Amino acid sequence: MIVASWLVGERLIATGTYLGLTAPPLFGSWDLQPDPWIAAAIAAAAATVRFAPPLALRLGWRSLLGAAFAASFCWALLLALSEGVDGITEPLVGPNEYLTTVPLVGSPGDFLAGFTDRINDYSTHARSHPPGMVLILWGLAQIGLGGAGPAAILIVIVGASAVPAALIAVRAVADEGAARRAAPFLILAPSAVWIATTGDALFMGVGAWAVTLAVLATMATGRRSWFLAIAAGVAFTAVAMLSYGLVLLGAIPAMVALQWRRPGPLISAATVAIGLLGLLALTGFSWIDGFHTTRIEYLESVAKTRPYSYFLFANIASFAIALGPAIAPALARLRDRRVWLLVGGALLAVAVADLSGMSKAEVERIWLPFTPWVGLAGAALWTGSKPPRRLLALQSAAAIAVELGVATTW
Repeated sequence: MIVASWLVGERLIATGTYLGLTAPPLFGSWDLQPDPWIAAAIAAAAATVRFAPPLALRLGWRSLLGAAFAASFCWALLLALSEGVDGITEPLVGPNEYLTTVPLVGSPGDFLAGFTDRINDYSTHARSHPPGMVLILWGLAQIGLGGAGPAAILIVIVGASAVPAALIAVRAVADEGAARRAAPFLILAPSAVWIATTGDALFMGVGAWAVTLAVLATMATGRRSWFLAIAAGVAFTAVAMLSYGLVLLGAIPAMVALQWRRPGPLISAATVAIGLLGLLALTGFSWIDGFHTTRIEYLESVAKTRPYSYFLFANIASFAIALGPAIAPALARLRDRRVWLLVGGALLAVAVADLSGMSKAEVERIWLPFTPWVGLAGAALWTGSKPPRRLLALQSAAAIAVELGVATTW
């Protein structure tokens, strides 16, 4: 599919169809520019391939979560540094990015109240999403942490936290062994190329914790279950205020709730989220109106020149690149139905997003929040206790190849 989307994409471009791509199916251009920093990423990948599998089996559970977070954080940063130090902050300062809209905030109340009416005043990414990300960056500026540097660090930290969040969820649904076996594949996923640095990486982290809280609420009982459900509702409210499309993440805990026949906690979480969005509507920002306005903006954008039929499969090819080449055989070998609840829920969400036509191109970053959940399938690649180092090496090689060979905006 990747090869087909490349060949067909090049053919469409050659015949005059405007895709907005110069390296189909990815958003970027072919540009091989090796930098000395890439040696650090290669060394880190080699060390991770060698030591991550045994450590994943031997470390204490909390130590594993901390190590997985730290390794994911460093892997994303080292890949970004292959373009120099500016490779971390430069993606956030373009004219289409959220930071350019921050000076227009004034006060949060006024910004929320006039967000939909003034949407044409904002940058492309700001008007394509709810106001949550702009308000986060505005809040950073209010405490003296304005600008691209602090924003980049926050984004990578929150994005890397998606790895331990997904591990906690799969441990609750399946078992600790599945989580330990999946950890190295989540760490070395090529999606790290876009974690440093796109706003969608922050969405990925927030979304991962929202899903995990909902899953834990479903698996728990008594007061703990309801407390976790309330927390999940608050977290999903944050997700909804960051991206309209990421409400589809709810498909993942829904699969778990259906399997265990415990819809109560999920209904409670949804009630909390809807209630909080209703309270936000009192400030003047209606989530429904915002989505409708954004949809109109999207349909009038470059999306109208991008053929639906092409991106229906090119999107999946881009998503596959972000997942890494090891995940295809992992999905074929995955037999644990408990892990499939999380993986299948994410794949269902991706299918709906793809069929909707609301994402044509750039899904390697837009669909980042779904990658850790599909990446859990990597747990199936172990043969007993024998680590699949060759497939791990292939994952890291794919990430390095994308970072070196494709010049992206991010």
